[in-house]
Amino acid sequence: MKKWVAPSPENPRHVTILGSTGSVGQSTVDLIARDPTRYRVEALVARRSVELLAEQARRLRARLAVVADPDQYRSLKEALAGTSIEVAAGPEAVVEAASRPAEWVMAAVVGFAGLAPTLVAARRGAMVALANKEALVCAGRLLMDAIDHSGGVLLPVDSEHNAIFQVFEPDQHRAVDRLILTASGGPFRNWSLADMAEVTPEQALAHPNWDMGDKISIDSATMMNKGLELIEAQLLFGLPESQVDIVVHPQSVIHSMVAYCDGSVLAQLGTADMRIPISHALGWPSRIDGPAAKLDFMAIPALTFERPDSGRFPALRLAREALMTGGYAPIVLNAANETAVAAFLARQIRFLDIARIVEDVMSGWNGLSEAVEGLQQVEAADLEARRLAEDICRTRLQSC
Repeated sequence: MKKWVAPSPENPRHVTILGSTGSVGQSTVDLIARDPTRYRVEALVARRSVELLAEQARRLRARLAVVADPDQYRSLKEALAGTSIEVAAGPEAVVEAASRPAEWVMAAVVGFAGLAPTLVAARRGAMVALANKEALVCAGRLLMDAIDHSGGVLLPVDSEHNAIFQVFEPDQHRAVDRLILTASGGPFRNWSLADMAEVTPEQALAHPNWDMGDKISIDSATMMNKGLELIEAQLLFGLPESQVDIVVHPQSVIHSMVAYCDGSVLAQLGTADMRIPISHALGWPSRIDGPAAKLDFMAIPALTFERPDSGRFPALRLAREALMTGGYAPIVLNAANETAVAAFLARQIRFLDIARIVEDVMSGWNGLSEAVEGLQQVEAADLEARRLAEDICRTRLQSC
């Protein structure tokens, strides 16, 4: 078994950031830049944001900068002219970046596109800081097996799973009664279905507590993000679906809890700042100083909790059904959701159509519970589910 050592000036940690220009990636860059003697940056990967990627690469003295869009290669090359930083572009270059010898890899590429490079990092035994929900939802068993076989470690970065990771006692696994994932409830927690039917992308992107990217913000508004986290939690911590609960906690102070059989409930608390879970993963197995505001209990008037309303937020029900069904169901759920979210942001469908399209694709899929054997099957199912979802989106657009 590998012995993981905390980063230090004497033993700097070599890191790669997949998705460095997204919200999680930018927070990771910020943390590393505050204490550069403890880290050496092997590679930075972005989808299209060449200007920001080049600035990050210069700031962190990265060895390699990669843009996933091959059409942006020349722009990145010009932006880094006069430096010794290597430049590459295209999906293959993203995967190659993940294979480079960094012991710590932030997997923060949004969506299904993050699966292949995350698997590559896991298979070579890296510490994978996982901020990509979709990789675990779509290919959870493949990813967990890769970690187990390589001797690597998976460090959850989602605030909820990181919270559980911090208070979950692995040697007391059988004593765990349940996991409790907290949810803010998003911007429409108290809205009627009639009002939600008229929601605009701008309203859905305005999360009350967290600053996140577009796709994650929409998932929070539909509460699909909590459904995906339910599937992740079962895979990460090995408890059955019946022992994973979701509770709405609007203040976003408690980030999740673990209830034990003796009646104890352990919780991780903190301000709504993603730099807290990222700091935990970046410094693991030790803790590092972080810039996030410290929690002021005197400034918190109350901590409240509610049951989630699966009637107004059917994504929760769909995700739980996908988890119980297994097989292709989580892949289809994720692909249809990504497609529907993109269509909503493009104003092609309405907000409530997102969950309806996911349900239509899942209900029309033959062999939903059949076993998935490998990555090729995952990729084929993802493509087909997206095609079906796109067809439904076009039908809804034409009927408007």
